[in-house]
Amino acid sequence: MAAAATAAEGLPSRGPPGEVIHLNVGGKRFSTSRQTLTWIPDSFFSSLLSGRISTLKDETGAIFIDRDPTVFAPILNFLRTKELDPRGVHGSSLLHEAQFYGLTPLVRRLQLREELDRSSCGNVLFNGYLPPPVFPVKRRNRHSLVGPQQLGGRPAPVRRSNTMPPNLGNAGLLGRMLDEKAPPSPSGQPEEPGMVRLVCGHHNWIAVAYTQFLVCYRLKEASGWQLVFSSPRLDWPIERLALTARVPGGALGEHDKMVAAATGSEILLWALQAEGSGSEIGVFHLGVPVEALFFVGNQLIATSHTGRIGVWNAVTKHWQVQEVQPITSYDAAGSFLLLGCNNGSIYYVDVQKFPLRMKDNDLLVSELYRDPAEDGVTALSVYLTPKTSDSGNWIEIAYGTSSGGVRVIVQHPETVGSGPQLFQTFTVHRSPVTKIMLSEKHLISVCADNNHVRTWSVTRFRGMISTQPGSTPLASFKILALESADGHGGCSAGNDIGPYGERDDQQVFIQKVVPSASQLFVRLSSTGQRVCSVRSVDGSPTTAFTVLECEGSRRLGSRPRRYLLTGQANGSLAMWDLTTAMDGLGQAPAGGLTEQELMEQLEHCELAPPAPSAPSRGSLPSPSPRISLTSLHSASSNTSLSGHRGSPSPPQAEARRRGGGSFVERCQELVRSGPDLRRPPTPAPWPSTSLGTPLTPPKMKLNETSF
Repeated sequence: MAAAATAAEGLPSRGPPGEVIHLNVGGKRFSTSRQTLTWIPDSFFSSLLSGRISTLKDETGAIFIDRDPTVFAPILNFLRTKELDPRGVHGSSLLHEAQFYGLTPLVRRLQLREELDRSSCGNVLFNGYLPPPVFPVKRRNRHSLVGPQQLGGRPAPVRRSNTMPPNLGNAGLLGRMLDEKAPPSPSGQPEEPGMVRLVCGHHNWIAVAYTQFLVCYRLKEASGWQLVFSSPRLDWPIERLALTARVPGGALGEHDKMVAAATGSEILLWALQAEGSGSEIGVFHLGVPVEALFFVGNQLIATSHTGRIGVWNAVTKHWQVQEVQPITSYDAAGSFLLLGCNNGSIYYVDVQKFPLRMKDNDLLVSELYRDPAEDGVTALSVYLTPKTSDSGNWIEIAYGTSSGGVRVIVQHPETVGSGPQLFQTFTVHRSPVTKIMLSEKHLISVCADNNHVRTWSVTRFRGMISTQPGSTPLASFKILALESADGHGGCSAGNDIGPYGERDDQQVFIQKVVPSASQLFVRLSSTGQRVCSVRSVDGSPTTAFTVLECEGSRRLGSRPRRYLLTGQANGSLAMWDLTTAMDGLGQAPAGGLTEQELMEQLEHCELAPPAPSAPSRGSLPSPSPRISLTSLHSASSNTSLSGHRGSPSPPQAEARRRGGGSFVERCQELVRSGPDLRRPPTPAPWPSTSLGTPLTPPKMKLNETSF
C-alpha cells in the first residue's frame, strides 16, 4: 500500500537497490538490478520504476517495453559496465534509442562518435562557405539600392576559410526574417523565407535567390568571394533566376552584367557594376506564367509552355513578346535559340539578328525541322562543331519526344537551304524524354520513369559526328529522387539533376534523394559512376544546387575549375571543388547509392503512393513524392539487392524479417507502418567520403538496379 501511494504521488519507489527487475523488451526477456537501471537520474527507467510512467506487464509479471530488443542489449550493457559496446548495431539506431530512454551520458558519447566522421570544415572537396546575407529593405521605387549599402558602398568581404561563421544573431538573414511573414506561394505550399531557393552562376559571378530577394557574389583573385549586390525585398517569392556576367565581344563592354528574377508573369531585371552596385533596368510582363528564364548573350529570354516568348534586347532596350506554338523544350547554342514545341516542330531564333527587324515586331522565328511522327519535342540539345578553315559549323541536334524516342539530326554547312537531315533514332524509352545532352563524346537521355538515364558513346571524325561505327550503347541507370513535383519549399527549379558541365568535357548528374537531405551524390552522366558525395557542413538540409564553371585566374599554370554550389535551408551557401573530385575519379570506383545508403535516406522521408491522376501541366503540382512502390519494384526487379552486400546488420535483418525479405517489401512495410512507427530523422554517421576509399565498395556491379 505504501509503495502504491508513493508511486501515485510520483516519488521514487523505495525498493532495495539489489532488487531483480525482469524486463520484456519487444518479446525478449532481460533481467537486471534496480540499481543498474536507475543510476542515471531522470531517465526512462527511473521514471518507470518510480511509478511516474505507467507500466504494462506480460503474463509472467515482467515489465513490457515495446522497443527493439537488438538495440536494447548494448544499452543494458552500458548501464551495467558504463562502457560502450555497439555489437554491430547501427549508430543512428543506438543513438535514437538512447535518446528515447533518456540516457544522457550514452547520448553524449554516441554523438561524439558521430562527430569523429564529421566536421564543420567539410571534407577535402569543401572550398568555401558564404553565410546568410543581411535582410534588405523593402522595394519602394523603380530604382533599387546597391547591395553593400550597409558598409558605405564598399563591397562586403565574404569568409573563405573552412570554419563556421560566427553567430550572426538578429543581424543575420534568419534573425531578421523571424518576424516577417512571407507571402503565400503560388503553389499554395508554405514558404520557408530563410532558405536558398535558387542558385545560378556565370563565369566568376554567383546569384543566390531567397524567398523575397536575391544577392550576387563576385570572385576576386586575391580576396575571394565578395557580396556586390543585394536586391530590395520584393512583394512576391522568386521562382526563376538568370544571370549573365560576361559576353565575349559584346557591344556593352563591361556593362554586360545583369541578373533577372521572375515569378508568375512578372520579370525584374537589374544591371550590375563590377565595383559593387546595381540599378533596376525595368519590370517586364509576359502575360502568362514564366517557365524558363535565361540569357542568350545580352538578350534576356522568357518562355512559357503556352507558346509565348519574350525577349529583352540589351542594345535596343526593347522588350518584345511574340506567340509561337506551345513550347515544351529549349536550348541555345551561340546566338541561336531553339524551341521544341508540342506539334513536333523545332523553331529557331537568331538572337544576333534580332535588332534588324525591330520595327516589324518580328522575332524571325523560323521552323527548322519537324519530327516525322509529329511527336512533341520534350527535350533539346544543340552541339556546334568547331569551325574549320574549309567548312563552317556543323549543327548537330539531339531531341527527345513525348513518346520516348531519341533522335539526332545534322545540318551540313553546304546544305543550309535543305534543312537538317535525320541522322539516327533510338527507341529505348517508354516514357517521355525529359532531358537530353549531346556532347563531344556522349549522347545522354533521361526519361520520366524516375529519371531513367540511357547513354551512348559518340564516334567523331575531325570533330564531326560519324556514321562509322556509330553510337555505342554505354550505360543504363537511374538518378533516383524522392523530391516532390514542386521541389523543396515550392520551387523545383533549384533541384535540377543536370547534366552539368561543358559539352567538350565530362558532364555530371547531381542526385538529391529525399527533399530534406543534407547529402548530395555527384555521378558521371555517361556511366552513372559516383564521383563523390558531399554533406552540408552546418547540418542544414540542401534546398538548391548548381554547378559553376569558373574561369582560371591569371596566375601561371591556372586552369578553369568546376564547383558545386549548394544552398542550404538556413540561408548559407557552400562550395565544393568538383575539379579535384574528377581528377581523383579513378581512385574510387563506385556507382550510385548502396542499398544501405538508400534505406538510410528513406528513413528521413515518408513514402506515399502517387496521386490517382497526374495533374496537367497548367495545374498545381502535387506535393506528394514522384515515386511509387511500383517504380521501386521495377528498379530492383532484375537483380535482388539483398544478395549483393553480404550479411545484413541486425537492424536490416529485423527489417527483412518484418517486410518479408525483399527490398521492395521493406519499402511497403515502411508505407504500412506509417509515420508513427518510423524512426525520426536523427543524424546518422556516414562512411568516409575521401577519394581514396569508396563509401561502400560493391561486391557486384549493378546495372539497371544501380540507384
